[in-house]
Amino acid sequence: MNVNSPPKHPSAPPDYDVIIIGGALAGAACAVQLLARQPRLRVLIVEKDAELGRRVGESTVEVSSYFLGRVLGLTEYLNQNHLVKQGLRFWFMNDQSHCFDSCSEIGPKYTVTLAAYQVDRATLDEEVLSRAQALGAEVKRPATVIAVDICAGGQQSVRILQGESEIDLLSRWVIDASGVARFLARKHHWVRPNARHPIASVWTRWKNVRCWDDPALHAEHPNFGNRCFGIRHTATNHLIGRGWWSWWIPLKGGDVSVGIVYDQRLVDLPQGEDPVQRMRKLLDTHPLASRLLENAIHDPKDVHFRKNLAYDSEVMVGDGFALVGDAAAFIDPFYSPGMDWVAFSTASVCALVLTEQDGKSAPDDASKLNAALRLSSQRWFEAIYADKYYYMGDFDLMQLAFRLDLGLYYLGVVSQPFHRGWEGLTTPPFTGPGTAIPFRLIRWYNRRLARIGRARMDSGRWGRNNNGNYQPFLSYRFNSELPLRVAAAFGAWLLLELKEGWRTWFSGPDPMASRNAAQIPEQKPPALLIPD
Repeated sequence: MNVNSPPKHPSAPPDYDVIIIGGALAGAACAVQLLARQPRLRVLIVEKDAELGRRVGESTVEVSSYFLGRVLGLTEYLNQNHLVKQGLRFWFMNDQSHCFDSCSEIGPKYTVTLAAYQVDRATLDEEVLSRAQALGAEVKRPATVIAVDICAGGQQSVRILQGESEIDLLSRWVIDASGVARFLARKHHWVRPNARHPIASVWTRWKNVRCWDDPALHAEHPNFGNRCFGIRHTATNHLIGRGWWSWWIPLKGGDVSVGIVYDQRLVDLPQGEDPVQRMRKLLDTHPLASRLLENAIHDPKDVHFRKNLAYDSEVMVGDGFALVGDAAAFIDPFYSPGMDWVAFSTASVCALVLTEQDGKSAPDDASKLNAALRLSSQRWFEAIYADKYYYMGDFDLMQLAFRLDLGLYYLGVVSQPFHRGWEGLTTPPFTGPGTAIPFRLIRWYNRRLARIGRARMDSGRWGRNNNGNYQPFLSYRFNSELPLRVAAAFGAWLLLELKEGWRTWFSGPDPMASRNAAQIPEQKPPALLIPD
């Protein structure tokens, strides 16, 4: 093997200010944010693939749409090359539901207020990478980072393999945006699987999936067709069962991304010859899936099956290095939080780098951001996702959780960038002043709903209203009605507690008590504990 450059002494002049591992969305977005604010920076992106491929994370929500449009400047590109998303829809079922008319539904009655998008990540990521290059970032591809020697407070040594040549470089900062490969976290044994959230997933893309707005389908099921005035097909539609859910995301050109996510404590895929066949068997237990896929075909080269999806990293930021996006943590695809995490993690890390470049940094800035990102990831899981699969498939409980989750998301998270601009993304969720109380409140009602859901499972009352109900949803807005609507949702929760929940106040089934062999082993408790 040829060596183009000998190893460099750490005190030698740096070749770059920032080297970024990975050129997909998180890595390219870091370069765009840095160079848009300090064009003089020397930024190198090392991308292992000659051509970026499709990946999950195709559905944006309010924060990630703001990030793509107003921070990265992609609004015109998104409208020309991707689909405008029409919110979230949830479809429930029980033994009495058998068609589009009878499956209970939650979703917008009209079009949504704030723009979001359904994106093909292969083309989106290439676009962001090309914009980073246009701003002055150097890109080496295909090339692989094979070694990084971290020197806290000094220069980072990076070895790259490009073709048959190894290249040694020095940089003040290394940003790991390698996604689930988690280059730095794996090397340093920082990866921490989330044993409390043992979810697994199978996904692929399909052609010829039936359109939710097909006039023939509406004529066959007139109640289904007439009760909604908006567009269903370009929403992220969720088919939900007991312990599992499935996403249906349309992409420009006609493909539809379909994936299934399940809690291994509650359900497993049926036996089958391959992951797609096993996925189809579970999907077909929902009465809508077989109708939507009756003429569909999938790409056999685009099938993915992954267990134990949830993880984070014991270290996310140090003095001279940072982990962003999936390289730092992943929680759950429900509610599409992955690109929000990309927005917050990349913006906060870029702000740290820029502050140092401006000579305004403090010695403990990196450790503070490390603590904030770790705390954000942990609280995000604790508040929204812990044991959610025990109730998300119950129409009554999920429609209440959706009103609360989304309303508080608007109040505390979405409002920040819309009111403060890019700086609103530099404070990770649940870490700013005064956020401990909202975190505890959200965690409280989700724990209560999970316990009620488990009690309903044990008593045979789970999913009793999963047929014949429609919850039309009007988009939240940043106005005086928003806190009132959230307060009304809290009132509905209080009523549920008085009618039913009181039975589990002092006793009753604990969802965490149902761990089974499908769950990964319990992990060592994290060093950074979430306050009670």
